[in-house]
This record gives sequence, C-alpha cells and structure tokens, in this order.
Amino acid sequence: MTKYVYKFNEGRASMKNLLGGKGANLAEMMHIGLPVPPGFTVTTEACTRYYQEGGKIPGEVIEQVFEALESLEETTGKKFGSSDNPLLVSVRSGAPVSMPGMMDTILNLGLNDATVEGLARSTGDRRFAYDCYRRFIQMFADVVLNVEHERFEEIISSVKNKKGINYDTDLTAEDWQEVLESYKNLVVKHTGRQFPQDPKDQLVMAVEAVFRSWNNQRAIVYRKINKIPDDLGTAVNVQAMVFGNMGEDSGTGVAFTRNPSTGEREIYGEFLLNAQGEDVVAGIRTPKNIKELRSIMPDVYKQLEDVCSLLERHYRDMQDIEFTVEKGKLYLLQTRSGKRTAEAAVKIAVDMVKEGLISKEEAVLRVSPEHVTSLLHRRIDPNAKVEVIAKGLPASPGAASGQVVFSPDEAETLGQQGHKVILVRTETTPDDIHGIVMAQGVLTSRGGMTSHAAVVARGMGKPCVCGCEALSIDYKNEEFRVGELVVKKGDIISIDGSTGKVMLGEVPMIDPVLSEEFRELLKWADEIRRLSVRANADTPQDAKLARDFGAEGIGLCRTEHMFMGQDRLPIVQQMIMATTREERERALEKLLVFQRQDFEGILEAMHDLPVTIRLLDPPLHEFLPDAEELVDEIAQLKAKGDMDGLKEKQEMLKKVKALREFNPMLGLRGCRLGILYPEIYEMQVRAIFQAACNLAKKGVKVIPEVEIPLVSNANELKQLRKLVENVASQVMDEEGVKVEYSIGTMIEIPRACITADEIAEYADFFSFGTNDLTQTTYGFSRDDAEAKFLPQYINQKILQEDPFIVLDRKGVGTLMKTAVELGRKVKENLAVGICGEHGGEPNSIEFCHEIGLDYVSCSPYRVPIARLAAAHAVLKKK
Repeated sequence: MTKYVYKFNEGRASMKNLLGGKGANLAEMMHIGLPVPPGFTVTTEACTRYYQEGGKIPGEVIEQVFEALESLEETTGKKFGSSDNPLLVSVRSGAPVSMPGMMDTILNLGLNDATVEGLARSTGDRRFAYDCYRRFIQMFADVVLNVEHERFEEIISSVKNKKGINYDTDLTAEDWQEVLESYKNLVVKHTGRQFPQDPKDQLVMAVEAVFRSWNNQRAIVYRKINKIPDDLGTAVNVQAMVFGNMGEDSGTGVAFTRNPSTGEREIYGEFLLNAQGEDVVAGIRTPKNIKELRSIMPDVYKQLEDVCSLLERHYRDMQDIEFTVEKGKLYLLQTRSGKRTAEAAVKIAVDMVKEGLISKEEAVLRVSPEHVTSLLHRRIDPNAKVEVIAKGLPASPGAASGQVVFSPDEAETLGQQGHKVILVRTETTPDDIHGIVMAQGVLTSRGGMTSHAAVVARGMGKPCVCGCEALSIDYKNEEFRVGELVVKKGDIISIDGSTGKVMLGEVPMIDPVLSEEFRELLKWADEIRRLSVRANADTPQDAKLARDFGAEGIGLCRTEHMFMGQDRLPIVQQMIMATTREERERALEKLLVFQRQDFEGILEAMHDLPVTIRLLDPPLHEFLPDAEELVDEIAQLKAKGDMDGLKEKQEMLKKVKALREFNPMLGLRGCRLGILYPEIYEMQVRAIFQAACNLAKKGVKVIPEVEIPLVSNANELKQLRKLVENVASQVMDEEGVKVEYSIGTMIEIPRACITADEIAEYADFFSFGTNDLTQTTYGFSRDDAEAKFLPQYINQKILQEDPFIVLDRKGVGTLMKTAVELGRKVKENLAVGICGEHGGEPNSIEFCHEIGLDYVSCSPYRVPIARLAAAHAVLKKK
C-alpha cells in the first residue's frame, strides 16, 4: 500500500517533492535536534490522488492520517477531542516550491464547545482558551466554509467599540464568549448549518480544504507569475499546536538570518507578544522589531541567535524562520530559504563565498536574472525637492510613482491599460496578488516588514511601504487622509521602499548605481559563461551605456532609427518622393553626412569591439505620413486656397498609395529594397566606411560588420555582398586606409534557415532576427496576435509562453539549430548570434548556449541579465 503520511521524524530535506518544502524542512530541523513541535505530513501524492478522485480524499489516506494522529497523541500525552487535556493541531499547506501566503492554513483545530472548556481547565486560563476558539472558528469558517473573513472582523470591532478598547488583547474571556456566539450565528446564517463540533470531521475537512487551495485563484496567479508547474500539488502538515497567545511570556514571530532588504549579516524580523502566527503576517497588529526581544526575553533571543547560525550553516543559505514562544520556551514552526530583494540576493551570495559557505559557481546560481532586472530599477533623485506626507516601514526597496487606487481589481485593470498605479490598502491579503502584479508599488497603513505585502513585493522586486499608520484609509469614498490632507483615487503619489517615505506627486528618478558586490558577481559570471554578450544600440549614447554594462560589442545597430530625427525625416521623404535616380541621389548625399556622423560616434564608443550595422530594413512608406492624415491636410489646404502646399501633399498622397502594401511585413523591405534601390544601400555603406576610415586615421581600432537584412535566397546576399565590397574598396582607396570588416546576414525567414548552407557561401556571420523569424514561422502578426488572441492562447494552455517573449524551441528553435548546423558545414568558423528581443531573455539565452551560438545581443539594460543568464546556462548544463 502506498505510504501517504509521514511522521516528521521519518522525513528529510531531500524529500521536498513528496513532503513539500515545509514538511521536508520540519523533518530536517527535527533530525538536527531543533525544538520542533511533533506532527506529520500528508504527501503531495495524496493531493494528486484527491484531484484524480474528483475532489475526494481516498479512504486509505484518511486511515493513515488517523493512525499518525494516534502516534501524535502518544508523543504529546494529549488526546484529540478530549474535554480534559485536548490535543489541538495546526493544518498548513506546503508545496514543493515556496508559495508564501498563497494557500490555506488553519490553527487551533480540535476545539469545540466541550474541548474549549478542557483547554481552559488544563491551562488555567479561560481567556486564552476562548481566544483560541474564536480564532479557530474564524479561520475554519473562512478557509473551509467560505464565510468572508471581514464579517468576523466586523463582529470583533463592534464588541471593541462597545467596550471602548482598541486591541484584541484587551478583550476578556467573557468578551470572547460574546464574540463566539455571534461567530456561530454568522456561520449558521451563511452556511445554513451549525459549526462542526466533531474534531475528526474538522480535520478531514481541513485537509481537504488545503488540497483544494492548491487551485484557488491567488495560487494559480502566483504559479503563473513564478512559472511553477500546476501539477506539483501541495502537502499538508498537521502539527501539535504551541501557543504564543498565553500571556506576556509568550509570543510569535518571523526571523530572517540576514536582512532580506539589504543582505546585511544580522537577525532581522518581527514578533508580537501574546499572539499567534497569523497576527504577524496578516498585518492586523504592528509588530515589534526582533531586536527588542533581546531585552524582553534575553534567553529566548540567545536561543534564536544560535538557531539562526545553525540553520544558515546547515542549509548554506539565508533562512526565513517562523517561531513561537510558549511560556518562555522557543519552538520552531518553519524554515525555508528566505525571499529577498535583488540587492540582498547579490550581497548575501558574494558574502557567503567570502565566508566559505558556498562556491563562486553557487553564488552565481543564487542570483536570478529577475534579481538583476530589479537592480536596474530607477530610484528617487536625492537632490530632488519632494513633499513627504507620511512615513512607514521600508519594506521593499526601489521607488515608484503612480495614481492612487484602493482596489486590486482596479489596479489590475488600469495596469493592463498601461496606467501606472500605486495600490493603497489597509493591509494586503493573498487575494490581492493580481493587483500587486500590475501595480508599480504597494502602500499599506498596517503591517510590518514581514507582512504579506512586504514579502510578496520583495519577491517581485516592487517597492513597498508598510505600516504607514499616519494613513487613514476610507475605502467607501476612495480616499486616504494624513492629518488634514486628503488624497483621492487618481491622485499621483510616490513611494520610496528604501526609506519608507510617501510623497505627493511624481518625483524625479535617477538611474541605478551598481554595487561593488554586483560587479564582482558579474565578473564571476563572465569567467564561467561561454556566450559573448553584445547590445542592440542605435546611438553613441546607447553604445556607451551598453559598454558600461559590460557589452562586448554591438550585435544590432538599426540604421532606420537614424532616419527619424526631425532634421533628417524631411530629407528621407525627399529621397522617397524622388522620381529619378539623380533626384534620389541628391537627397541621399545629404543623408550621407548624418549617417557618417552617427556611425563614427557608435564605432568610436565601441572601439576595439565589433559593431554589426544593419542596412535599411523597413518599407519606405513607414517614413511617410499616414494616408488619412494627408487627406485631412489636403482638405484644409483646399479650404485655405494654398495651391502650392496642396500640390505637394497631393503628390505625397499619390506616393503613399503607390507604396501601400497588403502585408508590409512580407513586402518591399530589407534586402529587396536594396536590390531595387541599390543607391540607398550604397549611401549607407559609403557612410560606414568613411566613418571607419576617419577613426582609423586617428588610431582608433574599429570592427564594422555590415548586415544584410531579410535574405531568403543566397542570390540576394551574393548580389548585395558584391555591392558592399565594391563601395568599401572604393572608399578605402579614396581615404588611403584599410579597415577590417565582415559581411553577413540576418536570418529571419524560415527558408533562410533551411537553405543556410547556400547562404553561408556568401556570409561571414549569421545573426538571428527572432522577432521576424517567430512571426514568419507561426504566421502571426506580432502586434495583432498580442492584442487579439495570444493572451487567450496562453490562458487556455494552447501555448505555454508568449513566443515573442520566450523563444519557441520546438518550432523557431529547430529552424535556428538547422541553420547553425548547415551554415557551419560550409564554414566551420561561421560566427552566429541572435539580436532579436529573445537575446535578453534567460530561457532563450540557455537555448542559444545549447545550440552553439557565439553571442547574444539585447538592449543595453539587459546586458547584465544576459551575462548572468549565459553563466547559468553553463552551470545548469554541468
């Protein structure tokens, strides 16, 4: 018979897939002698069976649960369901991959009208017993019976208001009995039945509810965001309760072995006296800094220091620990690798190498490309004048500005429409995940540094300010007050998650400064990776930025971007409107001056490094006004009687109509344009080599690579290669300088991939333009697909990923692999790279490594991400 239930002492950390992260770590902590309350884990395989059985727990699983429960009774000396000395348990989820707050937990299970009296007698504390019972009903009814959590909070608030008190801890046993009666009536009203009194029924219902929570909406959203498979399932951990709400010598808290915001080597966290665990993470009470525990409970704090040190050495990573203190005794309820900011991830990884805990290779793997993305976020300009209206806790670093919204649904809607919003809440709950994803940042009036909002925001790299108690939030009127100041929905505010400041209006931001630890980590990554990393850059400024970020050349310089300046576009239009080659060449002579300046600036900025310059690619009509706009202008000129202007616009409209294509993406563009209008390409090549020769005369080493776009037939490249060679030779003869150069092509048509051996005869290099290659392989227009049907394809799992974001390995990837193999059969040393947007996406970079590309090219700000991802590709292969 399959074993579906494991006692904690039967498991180990290596059993994470079966026992879930929480269960495996509880077992490991027990094994190394730490004070863990006893319990057992129902496996992820049982969760899978639950779904296979149509949402029903198999009888053999229930049987094993109660066998393990009997063993737990023997261990604790307490009896489940007893009215004398009752055993109470917690029921918690625990997936193989950490999903903090996304699934459900129930505490104090086993209480009913009889056992609560037994708990009161056995502890001698009636207030404590009834506090536990009301907590249990509230959590159980919310998680299992689907009665809204807020309904219970309204009852407590009503009783506190009637008694004239502020805190739950001030309520007496009699007050809690009054609350309990209202709770039970609420359950009957909403469910039509009494609250379940049989503890065994409660346990089965709770286990089922945790299994069910694997597929709640917030868990599904979290898995989608973090790319966690949907078929892992969750384990269920049933653990003997220890109580942090037994008075001022008891409490509960969360501790990190290092600061998760900065990475500093210090115990970081929060705790609450006379409280249970959900009080800390829910943000209902603002907790105390963990350092205050040193003076309140010095012995407990010393134990906690020792535990943190032991766990960090054992797991060789920063740990996030949940603990409870019952009557002065420390218990550990969980440990896991702690969520951390990007800044902290880098510092911790580098520091642990220096401390001898991990290797350089492990350090590189510990920092994800997503961490690097966060490090490149902007921050508030320290010289800016800002109007600080409030200050909370700096829960997740970074800064953001946006419109105030109070609803996660509205944050999601506005965010999807491209609006920048700050989600303002009293506190966030796991159900707010969809709004947090789309918001620029999060601001809460309650909760601490380990509240839900803080943990989730840190994991996503979003700025967050928590516990900003100066805010008085009015959801009904959609506004918040700070003293006399009223901030309404739609008003712009800024938050600084590094300082906790909340500011009115949009504040100036500055680019990030990379830490020394980050630079050191990237050097380690450079020692490991095989792929070279270049950048896509069209201006000297972008080229310099790319070089500062560690780019080893330019993989794509798009010359058409140089045509769009206000001083150039009229000349480009003259060139297009020309009716003879002579007229066109006169306009091109003017453009030559601008192009030469551009190329000179870029080549100089990237001296000693290769620069791939793509000749004109888009169709000519893109440089002309829209036809509808021209019709409107013509009507206005007719009304004014401006006949000269009218004639010019009419001629332009005629040209626009002549150039109009049914499918411009597959029309007269790329190399086809160069073949029909060779004078355009001749001008560009002349500008490239004049710039290169000018720099060579100054002693600057330049490595221009001329790229012919959109080749589908070897004869296209053959003809245009000859054009480039002729012009280059002519310019170098004129200037009396020789410059090394190469000629290659962008591979972006399926036919080019499968005839790559023929094309390679005339190419020194290939560069995959995967944006167009994806469009032509799928038959998708990118803009139309992403606007109209791609999101539905992904939601319905027709596609797992957007192929324009993550490289399609089976389709596009197979074509790329074919092109590499065919091309290198003809030219063994053929250089091959990628310059589409996939060149900066980690999964795609890994594939590029696997098929033997020489380099990836991406936007300047993604260069550090690509450097790290290229190293990851090597280490994962090992």
